[in-house]
Amino acid sequence: MEKKDSQHQVHLDSAIHLLTGDLNSTAERAGLDNQLQRWIEDLKDANNPALHQLIVDLQALKAHFGSGTLDVNVIAPLLARLGTGTTQAANFAENVNTATRMTKLGEVLSAVSQQLQGGSVEVDGKLPQDFSSHTPKGQI
Repeated sequence: MEKKDSQHQVHLDSAIHLLTGDLNSTAERAGLDNQLQRWIEDLKDANNPALHQLIVDLQALKAHFGSGTLDVNVIAPLLARLGTGTTQAANFAENVNTATRMTKLGEVLSAVSQQLQGGSVEVDGKLPQDFSSHTPKGQI
């Protein structure tokens, strides 16, 4: 596995963990801005025009969290679009472990969006396991 893939996977795991916590306390954490920026940079590194809307939405989310005010009417639609876009972007991942994490992150983003809109959706914050650890050698 390339170092870049493992870095992306760590960033994805971190984003999943971040979103499954309390968003109010998350927004007050100093590391949130850095987390969102790493996510934006990972998407930019992919150099894929299909990911442009994800970058735009992440920049909007970062700016909103940076404003110090949390408006669910702004955050929920952004998270919903990010959830859908992230799930679709998993198709572009070259590494199966990265794709699995992207799909999981998309699910978490969508669930958090529904929760913020008053839904009774439970957010599953369990991190995905690496594909290779569950596959017997020689089988993929």
